[in-house]
Amino acid sequence: MLLSRLADTRIALADTRSRNAKRDIIAAVLREASRDDVEIVVSYLAGSLRQRRTGVGWKSLQNIPSPAVESSLTVSEVDAVFSCVASLSGVGSTAARATAVNALLARATADEQDLLRGLVFGELRQGAMEAAVQEGLAAAFDVPVAAVRRAAMLMSSTTAAAAVLLAGGLEALQAVGLQVGVGIQPMLAASAPGPDAALDKTGLPAVADYKLDGVRVQVHRAGQEVRIFTRSLDDITTRLPEVVAVARALPHDQLVLDGEGSHCAATVAPKPSRSWRPAR
Repeated sequence: MLLSRLADTRIALADTRSRNAKRDIIAAVLREASRDDVEIVVSYLAGSLRQRRTGVGWKSLQNIPSPAVESSLTVSEVDAVFSCVASLSGVGSTAARATAVNALLARATADEQDLLRGLVFGELRQGAMEAAVQEGLAAAFDVPVAAVRRAAMLMSSTTAAAAVLLAGGLEALQAVGLQVGVGIQPMLAASAPGPDAALDKTGLPAVADYKLDGVRVQVHRAGQEVRIFTRSLDDITTRLPEVVAVARALPHDQLVLDGEGSHCAATVAPKPSRSWRPAR
């Protein structure tokens, strides 16, 4: 699939506020994509590169080349370039990254350059968001959106859920379960003026927790192996040796903890740790 198809899609998504229209636009693109491109397309429509870290900074993209007149880049070519860039390290790697990305941008049209810069820095304002991409993915492959969302939550990635769906269909999506060591997308909070208003939104049963200031963390333990994730699923295990020690001291060798600051509770799914949210 040409990158220009996604650049045009980005503009179309930004031009509509209808959630159903966004779903249909996304579904149409995914139906056109080859099986090899679907994962890349899902990631780009959700607003991020498949490579979590590329090492490309603002400074290296301050002076970008003039845009190309005609579209020629494919999404697979772009993905391959960023995979190469992400693998670079050592002396001279910063310059090599800048050279590779600028060469890529030189082949991109103006709209494609805007798309690529937004993907690099995670600053696309296309109104798609991950939830809409999940709806589009479900529509494109005729599966329940709840199955897509559940798999994406447990695998920490809509792109990963798309790969499972491609490989095994709905049955494979439904077979996805909690895996110790794989970050789980956290449930996010919604505000309400008070408990009565909150319960009007959520219904019963519901769970209320104290809101503590601190860092939202998710702790996974498998034997003596401990991994700690932030709300954005960055691995910060090495930064919290005290939490690692506490996790290893617990009388269980397989667990997932989710909480705010020092407020953690064992769970088998992402348990809310904000006030006035429905129980899972």
